[in-house]
Amino acid sequence: MNDFTAAILHWYARHGRELPWRGIGDPYGIWLSEVILQQTRVEQGRAYWERFMSRFPTVEDLAAATADEVMRLWQGLGYYSRARNLHAAAQQIAQLGEFPHTIEGIKSLRGVGDYTAAAIGSMAFGLQVAAVDGNVYRVLSRHYGIDTPINTTRGKQEFSALAQSLLPTGRAGDFNQAMMDFGATQCTPSSPQCDTCPVAITCEARRSNRIAALPVKEHKVQVKQRHMTIVYVTCEGYTAIKQRGAGDIWQGLWQPVVTTDDGVPSSDKFPLSLADITTAGATLTMLAHNVKHVLTHRIIMANFYLLRCTSRPTLPEDYQWIAEGDLDRYAMPRLITRLLEMLP
Repeated sequence: MNDFTAAILHWYARHGRELPWRGIGDPYGIWLSEVILQQTRVEQGRAYWERFMSRFPTVEDLAAATADEVMRLWQGLGYYSRARNLHAAAQQIAQLGEFPHTIEGIKSLRGVGDYTAAAIGSMAFGLQVAAVDGNVYRVLSRHYGIDTPINTTRGKQEFSALAQSLLPTGRAGDFNQAMMDFGATQCTPSSPQCDTCPVAITCEARRSNRIAALPVKEHKVQVKQRHMTIVYVTCEGYTAIKQRGAGDIWQGLWQPVVTTDDGVPSSDKFPLSLADITTAGATLTMLAHNVKHVLTHRIIMANFYLLRCTSRPTLPEDYQWIAEGDLDRYAMPRLITRLLEMLP
C-alpha cells in the first residue's frame, strides 16, 4: 500500500466524521447523502438527510411522492435542480426494480455524474473506483504539487488517474471517505492544519510555499446582478401565487407576483404598474428595499411590497388564488420566504 494512502487511512480511523449514512451499506441512503451534500455543508445537510429518510424511508417511497412534496421537503437547501433530479432518478430506480450496482448503471440515473457514481459504487457495492470531489482535488494538488487546472479536461483526467492509483485494494470506499474528510477538516481551503498533518513531510505545496496557490482553477464564471420587485398580494384571506417554469432559476417552485427590471422572464411582468395598483381600494406598502440574495453565478437585489386589495386584481392565467393559511404547502425559494417573514 502506498505510504500516502496508508497515512490517510490511519488518520481517518482516528479523525473520520461520524455521519448517519456511513457504514449503512444502503445505496439509497448513500446516494441521498451525496446529492444533499452537493453545494451544502454537512452540518446543514445532515438534518435534511434525516428528514428525507424519515419521510421517504425507501427509494420506492420517494418515487411515489409528488414533485411538490419533494420540493417542499427540500426547501431551504437551494440548487433545486438537485431535488428534481433526485425525484426523477428515484422513479428510474423504481422502474428498474433495484438500485443499479455498476458504475455505468449508476451514472445512467438522472443527475448522477462521475463523482457521485464513484462514491455510491465504492461505498455501497465495494467497487474499486476513486471518487474525486473538490476536497480530493485540493489534497492531491497540494501534496503532489500539481498545478494543472482542476476544471479542465486534462486536469480531471490527471487527478482521476492519480486518485485511482492510490486506491487500496478492497478499501476503495474507506479511502474515498477518508479523502473527503481529510480535505474537509484537515487540508481545508483556507488555514489548513499543516502542523498536525500526517503527510506534511512529503507535501510539495508546503515545501515550496504554494499552499494558498493550489489547486489551480481556470476562468472564473462572472457573477451577474439581477433585480426583482416582488409583490405579495392579499385579498380577504387569499393570496396569488404561480409556479415557476423551466428555463430560469427556481424551476418548479412557487412565488407571489414578481416583476423584474432586466427582462427575465417576460412572463413575470406584473400587469399593472406600481403607480396604478394603489387605486380601486388597494394599498401598497414597501416591506424592504434592495434585499441581497446571493446565488452561485448571480446576485439578486430585490424590493419587497405588500399589496392589500378589497377585490382581486386581474392576473395572468398562470396565477392561482390560495388561502393564505395554505402557503406552507407550497415549496418556495429562500428569497420568497424572507418576504413572507416580513409580513405584518
